[in-house]
Amino acid sequence: MRLSSIVVYPIKSCGPIALDRAVVTRRGLLHDRRFMIVETSGRFVTQREEPRLTQVKTAIEGDALIVEAADHGRVETALVPDGGELGATRAVTVWRSTLEAPEVPALSAFFTRFLARDVACVAMTDTIHRAINPKHANEGDEVSFADGYPLLLASESSRRDLEARAGVPLVMARFRPNVVVEGATAWDEDHWSHVSIGGVLFRAPKPCARCVITTLDPETGQADKEPLKTLATFRRVDGEVMFGLNLVPVFEEGEAERVLEVGASVRRADG
Repeated sequence: MRLSSIVVYPIKSCGPIALDRAVVTRRGLLHDRRFMIVETSGRFVTQREEPRLTQVKTAIEGDALIVEAADHGRVETALVPDGGELGATRAVTVWRSTLEAPEVPALSAFFTRFLARDVACVAMTDTIHRAINPKHANEGDEVSFADGYPLLLASESSRRDLEARAGVPLVMARFRPNVVVEGATAWDEDHWSHVSIGGVLFRAPKPCARCVITTLDPETGQADKEPLKTLATFRRVDGEVMFGLNLVPVFEEGEAERVLEVGASVRRADG
């Protein structure tokens, strides 16, 4: 098995960036889901209610994050904003987590124009710490603005099997994984409790429960019934349908980060 792709999503629910190399931190891949759009109430905004966010493209140029959408121009901000680019701190909520996060006014203005409603965009700075689900957490585990866990792994073999069952094309981008594995047996990832990717060890607390975002065409934002319709016929667990595997990096004491590269070997490391 090998690592066939690495992807980060700097702004939660916006466009992906494919990388050849990425730094793994305790809260996930560096620059992954470090920004988040929120309503005026502070509640997070995603493609679930705003499918138009599929149209927002992101890119990294040096130390800058570029955000753009057709007919709405582009905006640039620092990948790691400092005091000069940050506004007031506000309380924001992502699922069961409530955090105090600073606003990025330039991004707030862009998304307010794009969505045609008042929203803000906040940044997760290094001083913000968000714990993962305590049911599956070890001491020190944390996560970015991602839904629940630091990384999401998907298997190309599982995607191809699902595509064959559904009878329609299902690109991997629908599932928004961080790391994609080639060469595994379809659905074998269900049985992994630990996996080593290029020598970086990850714990796999649970499969990933999927939502309506997977039914959106990642290019157009148009919704369909697949893949949830087919997943529900053979991947239902406790009322949820599963695709992919949540990962939590395992670091030695004092270790802060490691590096992943496309092409790295992948092996099951259970026990």
